[in-house]
Amino acid sequence: MCILFTLQRERQRERERGETGLDDEIDSVAKIKAAEKALKEKQKEKPSFELSGKLAAETNKVRGVTLLFNEPPEARKPDMRWRLYVFKGGEVLNEPLYIHRQSCYLFGTERRVADIPTDHPSCSKQHAVVQFRHVEKEQPDGTLSKKTRPYVMDLGSTNKTFLNENPIEPQRYYELFEKDTIKFGNSSREYVSLHENSAG
Repeated sequence: MCILFTLQRERQRERERGETGLDDEIDSVAKIKAAEKALKEKQKEKPSFELSGKLAAETNKVRGVTLLFNEPPEARKPDMRWRLYVFKGGEVLNEPLYIHRQSCYLFGTERRVADIPTDHPSCSKQHAVVQFRHVEKEQPDGTLSKKTRPYVMDLGSTNKTFLNENPIEPQRYYELFEKDTIKFGNSSREYVSLHENSAG
């Protein structure tokens, strides 16, 4: 009888220990969840100093117009004098556009922000940019050196930007070379790139 009684007591203790262990586990999980909730609440209370929504858009405004483009860190004014000759129907229009005077030129119909207005109904308000970028280029001898080169980028226009008659992908830089031709939308104007060392 004594042995049976002792076994029953041990089983009772084991059961109590098991239940207590389970209770401890439940308490631990509850404490962890409570701590996570408290942390989330604390993070909500922390002020965010990042710009968001309209405030972020406001910082990229010029004359009340939100710009679709920000210059990259490698933006530079070119050391070589570049110009765009504007042709319509094979005829040269006006003086060439001297595009070496600043690091970026915005093309579009929105005259409040466009550096070079493109007054054609198929052109977007902010159609494209020519951006000078100071980037590493491989030389003919295989060495690398930094040069400031012009690039064109379509800003997601409705009727595309064309480089040498080929539509370019939006939001991507395409390097401009001497005698390249740029067209915007369905406009018949062509912009031909030349630099100071270009042969006539």
